[in-house]
Amino acid sequence: MSVFHFLTLFGGLALFLYGMELMGKGLEQASGGRLEKILENLTSNVFKAVLLGLGVTSVIQSSSATTVMVVGFVNSGIMPLSRAIGIIMGANIGTTVTAWILSLAGIESSNFFIQLLKPTSFSPVLAVIGIILLMFSKKEKQRDIGNIMIGFAILMFGMDTMSGAVEPLADVPAFTNILLMFSNPILGVLAGAILTAIIQSSSASVGILQALCMTGSVKYGTALPIIMGQNIGTCITAILSAIGANRNAKRAASVHLLFNLIGTTIFLSVFYTANLFMDFPFLQESATPVGIAAIHTTFNVTATILLLPFNRMFEKLAYLVIRETEEEKQATPKTLDILDERFLEVPGYALEQGKAAAVAMFEETRKSLLMAGELTESYTPDRVTKIKESEDLVDGYEDQICQYLLALSRRTLSTEESQRLSILLHTVSDIETISDQVCGIAIAYKGMESREESFSEKAVQELRVQQEAVEALVDETMGMFEKNAIMGIYAYNQVIEEMVGTMKERHVLRLMNNECSVSMGMRMTDILNSFERIAGRCMRIANYLSQMDEKELEIHDHEHLLALSDYQELYRQYKEKYALP
Repeated sequence: MSVFHFLTLFGGLALFLYGMELMGKGLEQASGGRLEKILENLTSNVFKAVLLGLGVTSVIQSSSATTVMVVGFVNSGIMPLSRAIGIIMGANIGTTVTAWILSLAGIESSNFFIQLLKPTSFSPVLAVIGIILLMFSKKEKQRDIGNIMIGFAILMFGMDTMSGAVEPLADVPAFTNILLMFSNPILGVLAGAILTAIIQSSSASVGILQALCMTGSVKYGTALPIIMGQNIGTCITAILSAIGANRNAKRAASVHLLFNLIGTTIFLSVFYTANLFMDFPFLQESATPVGIAAIHTTFNVTATILLLPFNRMFEKLAYLVIRETEEEKQATPKTLDILDERFLEVPGYALEQGKAAAVAMFEETRKSLLMAGELTESYTPDRVTKIKESEDLVDGYEDQICQYLLALSRRTLSTEESQRLSILLHTVSDIETISDQVCGIAIAYKGMESREESFSEKAVQELRVQQEAVEALVDETMGMFEKNAIMGIYAYNQVIEEMVGTMKERHVLRLMNNECSVSMGMRMTDILNSFERIAGRCMRIANYLSQMDEKELEIHDHEHLLALSDYQELYRQYKEKYALP
C-alpha cells in the first residue's frame, strides 16, 4: 500500500466526516429548534422519553448532539435528571440508523433495481438536486434540504473513497495481524473507544469500520469488541460538554457513560461466556457493512431493554459518582439558567430560550409596576426599596440576555432567525426602559414623602384609574409573546395618551386655583410622563413581536388600524372602562 493510498484514505475520511457534519447541521436547521422543544416538553414517562430520544437522534443523525442537548436541559433546570435518562437510552438506539444507511454501500447484485439502492447510484443525483436548491432557492427551508442532500452525497462519496483506498490492505500481512490483535475483547474495546473519542462520533467510527469491512479482512470476532468500544467512546462529547456545568449536568453525562459501560460489560460477559460452550462459527467469518449495522443495533436495543427497568438505579449511581453537596440542596433554580451555551448550537431553540428569558424579565417588571401602584394609596420605604431591587435585577437580565443573543448572532443563522434575534434585542431593551420608568415613579413618590407632600383626593383617584389602564396595557403586551393582540394594545395606548393629556390639563387648573403646589405639579408631570413612556414602549414591543409571527412580517399600518371598526369598538370599550372620575 503506497503513500498515495494513505492520502486517498485520509481524504476520504475528511469528506466522510464533513458530509456527516453538513448533513447533521442541515437537519438541525430544518427542524428550527422544534425537535429540542419536543424533547423539553414531552418526556412525562421513561418509555416516552426513550422513544423521543430514538426519534430525535434518528432525524439529526447524532446521539452526541442529542446527549449534549440533554446535558444543557439538565444544567439549566429545564429537565430533571430522571427524565433525561430515558432520552439518553433512546439516543443510543437512534444513532444506529446511520449505520443501516451506510450499510447500503455494501450491496452487491447485478439486479438493476437492487443496484439503485446503492448510495453510489443515487447520491450523485441528490448532490445535483442539493446544489440546485442551494444556488437558486431563496427559501431557507429548501436551502436546508439542499445542505442535507449535499451532505449525504459527500458522506457516501467519502465512504466509497475510503473503501477503495483500504482495498490493498487485504494483502498486507501486518494489517491482518493488527486486526487479529483487536479480536482480544479488551484491546478491541479500547481501540473502538479511543477512535470514537478522537472523532467524537460513534456513527462516523462505525462508518469507518464498515469501510474497512469491504476489504474482507475484518472478521466478526474483531468487529464485535470494537463496536462495543465505540459505544463507550461516544460518551466523551457529553463529558466534555458537562465541564463547567453544574453537578446535575455532570450526572447526566455520567449516566450516559455508566449506561454504555454497564451495557458493554454485561453484553460481552454473556456473549463470550456463551462462546466458550457454543463456539460461535460466525466470529471467523468476514464482516459485512450490514452485519456491522446489525451488531450495533442488537447491542443498543438489547442493552436498553435490559437496563430500562433499572433507570432509577442509574440516577442513584450518578448521585454516588457525583455526590450531592449541602450547598446544592439549598440552591434554588435561577431564571436565566435557561440561557445555556449548549443551546447556541441549535439557533432556533436558543431563540426560544431567549424569548422565555425576556418573558421572565417582563414579568419582573410587571411586578414592580404593581408595587408602584400601591404607592399611590400608601407610601412605604420598603416598597420603594423592592422596586429599586427589581430594577437592578431587570438590568442584570438585560445584560445576560443581550450577551447570549450577541453570542448567538455569531452563529450561522437563517434570515428568519436573524430577524427574530434582532426583534428580541429591541424588545429586551424596551422592557428595561419600562423598568426604569417604573423606578422613576417610585422615586417621585419618595421625593413627595421626604417633603411631606401628598396629592389631593381627586388627583389620587385619577392616578388610580391611570395606573389600572397602564397595568392592563402591560398585561396585554406580555400576552403578545404567545398571541398577536396588537389591536388591543393600540387601543389602550390611545386611551392612555388621552388620559395623560386630560390629567395634565386638570392639574394645571388645580395649580391656577392654588389647589396644588408647584413642586407637586412637577411630581404629577413626572409620574404622567413615565406612564406615557411605558405605554409608548409597550407599543414598540407589540410592533416588534407582531413581526415574529411568520404570517405577519410587516409593521402594522397605524392609520389603517385606526380606521377598522373592530379597533373603534375596542377603543370605545377601554375609554368607558377607564373614564376619569
